[in-house]
Amino acid sequence: MLELVDLDRKLPKETYEKVFPDLETRLGDCQRAIRTAGVPVVMVFEGWDAAGKGTTINHVAQALDPRGFKVHPTVAATEAERARPWMWRFWNALPAAGNFAIFDRSWYGRVLRDRIEELVTESQWRQAYEEIAQFERQLTDSGVVLVKFWLHISRGEQRCRFKGIQRDPATAWRVGKQERKQHKKYKEWLVAVEEMLQRTDRPNAAWTIVEATQERFVRVKVVETILRAVEAELHRRSEEPKPVRQPMAAVPVGRPGQTTILDRVDLTRSLSREEYEEQLAALEERLFQLEHRLYTARIPAVIVYEGWDAAGKGGNIRRLTRGLDPRGYEVIPVGVPTAEELAHHYLWRFWRQTPKAGHIAIFDRSWYGRVLVERVEGLCTEAEWRRAFTEINEFEHQLVEFGTVIAKFWLHIDQEEQLRRFQDRQGNAHKQWKITEEDWRNREKWGQYSVAVVEMLERTSTTYAPWTILEANCKLYARVKALRTVADALERALNRA
Repeated sequence: MLELVDLDRKLPKETYEKVFPDLETRLGDCQRAIRTAGVPVVMVFEGWDAAGKGTTINHVAQALDPRGFKVHPTVAATEAERARPWMWRFWNALPAAGNFAIFDRSWYGRVLRDRIEELVTESQWRQAYEEIAQFERQLTDSGVVLVKFWLHISRGEQRCRFKGIQRDPATAWRVGKQERKQHKKYKEWLVAVEEMLQRTDRPNAAWTIVEATQERFVRVKVVETILRAVEAELHRRSEEPKPVRQPMAAVPVGRPGQTTILDRVDLTRSLSREEYEEQLAALEERLFQLEHRLYTARIPAVIVYEGWDAAGKGGNIRRLTRGLDPRGYEVIPVGVPTAEELAHHYLWRFWRQTPKAGHIAIFDRSWYGRVLVERVEGLCTEAEWRRAFTEINEFEHQLVEFGTVIAKFWLHIDQEEQLRRFQDRQGNAHKQWKITEEDWRNREKWGQYSVAVVEMLERTSTTYAPWTILEANCKLYARVKALRTVADALERALNRA
């Protein structure tokens, strides 16, 4: 691919001075249009050292309102970043709707510098290709404009530029050990770059190779490419009908002759108070020991609680954490997304909350809201919740690939038990805060939620992140089962480490 690139392409000064001011004006207009339309734009600048990435980014930025973009220079990962899955820092840097994010180097460092300098294993950089494809597809599926540039120069041109940079005392520092190493291994880098371009050039995330010998040519080609991509997305949105979001239609509860995974749950399972206290004490001591071993081994854990209203999620979480060291875990209650969260991909807020190595994150409700409440209540489109099954499995797989232990619980009760608990809450002055009009309204949609729950369990219970259904008509039984499930999962992970 790169051997066919014509590196002699140049633009006369007269032509540049005639066309570039208009391009800058159009880019400013586009920025205002994307803010109005709520379109997020991600620009990736990769290329050879000394190819002019910084200069090019500077010229793009000069045409933009600084309140609407942020430049992210990607350097070696910090300690906090290394303590989480490698894509974590890039999810954190994604722009809100209507803004630009400009990456000076990016997630592609995993398959370039990290690969060549053997900072990761071969299996890690090969796996990175799959994770990059998932990441970029998820972004573009959600409406992000993604523009990727590779600034290309020859080895001879790089050598000349290094010499020029080193002659100036003010810039000589820019050519260090790393840059000299890249020049020395230019051919090895070229192989990796070619593979990267071939494996990650897709219709939704195409590469633009920029012949970077002349600065004027680079500026024009880069800005023209950005304009085409942004204007195409603005046009697409203006032509397409508004997305349809509508609540899930009522469905009959239970179908004759057909049982679901929820129908087969044995809700008669129970424990006496004496059995509960005895088992609870032993499990709490076991979890306390496992938590400290987890920290020493630098293994993160994610525990997810979903379930019917009044199924006992809060009480279950309290029993789980009662014996843990509070410095090693965090409980994350998930409610209605904030305005900032709504302006990002729905997984953005959950990526930000992933625990660092050796710590535990406990989610009281989670990313499964997309295929439960958002689906049933019509808060997202059908295309969005259908797509979410794959996106969630990919998200959890990336956590597991990093070494995260995942335990997911669905707390199941029947309608009669839920009604009894609702009535108990209403009649108890100390529990009335737990029952709201929304709880009663959700109860009327038991049939719709049942359909959504069954599909969620069937489509997202994977070998690496299986669901555990807690028979929660008896709260004591559900609590002990949850603690034992978490303890077993942590122990298995520690034994593998």
